[in-house]
Amino acid sequence: MEEIDIYLDTAKEMMESALQHTKDEFAKIRAGKAMPGMLDGIEVEYYSTMTPLSQVAGVTTPDARTLSVKPWEKAMLQEIERAIINSNLGFNPQNDGEQIRINIPPLTEERRLQLMKQVKAEAEKGKVSIRNARKDTNESLRKLDGVSEDLVKNAEDDVQNLTSTYSGKIDSLVDIKEKDIMTI
Repeated sequence: MEEIDIYLDTAKEMMESALQHTKDEFAKIRAGKAMPGMLDGIEVEYYSTMTPLSQVAGVTTPDARTLSVKPWEKAMLQEIERAIINSNLGFNPQNDGEQIRINIPPLTEERRLQLMKQVKAEAEKGKVSIRNARKDTNESLRKLDGVSEDLVKNAEDDVQNLTSTYSGKIDSLVDIKEKDIMTI
């Protein structure tokens, strides 16, 4: 039935969105290797407007332990440095007058365990979003008029299969991230 298919498609879109959000959050969790994406959440005041760092500077990784931030305008160096320090990412930027270098220290065992807790918390948020999508879809399916109980039950089974699939995908992401973080 067409109405049921629309609800199933919507549920799949919501679950895909939750998965993508979880991937994005995992990308922000550093695993001891320098990655330009580590600075994605930082915003810099640029002509009285908060602007993403990537729009005012180029971020590169000259080696596995260093980030290099080169502003498009030299006058932005101080502002970028301040934004990085205030970001609470634990970075200690060095400004050489041309660019900002950030050395990524190797992770301690304690820090690795903290990062894994953070990964698991983000994964749980993703799974909660997936379960909420399931709940909302099932409630909508039950409210449909003129649809047999068997069709609704089959649709609910399909939604549960989607939920299991997307929860499994998040578990796979956790396993990959755990290997990344725990590898010395």
